[in-house]
Amino acid sequence: MTEPSEPRYPQAPPQYPQAPPQYPQAPPQYPQAPPQYPASPPPAYPTQPPERPAPPYPRTPPPAAPPPPAPHPHELRFEQRRVHISERQRGADDTAIGGLLLHVPNFLCSLLVVGLVSMFFGALGIVLVLAWLASGALVFHRPTERALARYVLKLRPPTPQELARLVPVWREVLARAGIEQHTYELWVEDSEELNAVAAAGHMVGVTRFALERLPSGQLAAVLAHELGHHVGGHSWSGLLGYWYALPGRIAWRLMLILTYVAIRVSGVFFWAGPLLVVIVFGVVAIATIGFLYGLPLLVLLMPYLLAAVGRRAEFHADQQAAALGFAPMLAEVLSRLHASEQHAAAVAAAGGKRVKRQGALARLLDSHPAYPARLERLGPYLGPPTGAV
Repeated sequence: MTEPSEPRYPQAPPQYPQAPPQYPQAPPQYPQAPPQYPASPPPAYPTQPPERPAPPYPRTPPPAAPPPPAPHPHELRFEQRRVHISERQRGADDTAIGGLLLHVPNFLCSLLVVGLVSMFFGALGIVLVLAWLASGALVFHRPTERALARYVLKLRPPTPQELARLVPVWREVLARAGIEQHTYELWVEDSEELNAVAAAGHMVGVTRFALERLPSGQLAAVLAHELGHHVGGHSWSGLLGYWYALPGRIAWRLMLILTYVAIRVSGVFFWAGPLLVVIVFGVVAIATIGFLYGLPLLVLLMPYLLAAVGRRAEFHADQQAAALGFAPMLAEVLSRLHASEQHAAAVAAAGGKRVKRQGALARLLDSHPAYPARLERLGPYLGPPTGAV
């Protein structure tokens, strides 16, 4: 049996044409410029707003602003120049020393009262007396002064807005007087009256009315007046005398009350009351003459003598403010106060009220001199306002 033979294939591949097909070499030509469209014109807007019809009523022009008020002639330029009267920051002039001497009888009476009260405490009595004598130093103790200003004098610290008003004026006054700024403290009283006060050893108080209504020059004059009380020692000497006289005054009031009660109780006997008063006061007079050389009897004259010292202190404080260049401003303030006093009397008289006139003896108890007298004392200092606009 014969084997099948393998199929035979052609040995060479088929022949294809050697040249590749021919394609066109250049790309087709397209139009280079975009088609042209007709340009549309921009929209037309009105160049001016349409006219509004006139109102049926005539239009009045707005009122013109009022011209600014002219500055007050007593508004200061705060130059803070130094006038400098003395080197001392605080002292004691003849008025302050005289006031302290006048308080000696009151002091002796108070010492007698405190000594009698201390006898009830045995060995601690001497401690009580010494503590009372040392308590006068509290006049210069800042925390005690602040408590006195806040709770007794009804003062308060200034607000930031009030400080912005007060501080430039106060610095001008201190610079003229040559006083350090930390020596005294400013306080404010919520009052609608024109007033100021120099209290204790470091306090200067001014009312809200004076702070808000007075021009800067007049406010400076008021503050300079109170600074004069401090520099002269009037404030601390008056407070010290009052403090050491307080026990004697309390004892005197109690004695008057007991005498009044005794007179009322013995009123059935018309002769017993006056006789009892004579006996009581006679015994007190004999005792004071024998033990204290009669000095406590001067207590009856103290109100008149102390009022005279107070009037002298006011003149000295006015002189201090005038020497610093504030005489015209202070004169204006005093004239304003005098006019207000006269106006109040005229209103009372027009209303049918009886205006009580002070007698000569009552005027001796005034701690402040009359305004005409103060203005007369300022006469030599009056002139062009120093530092005014």
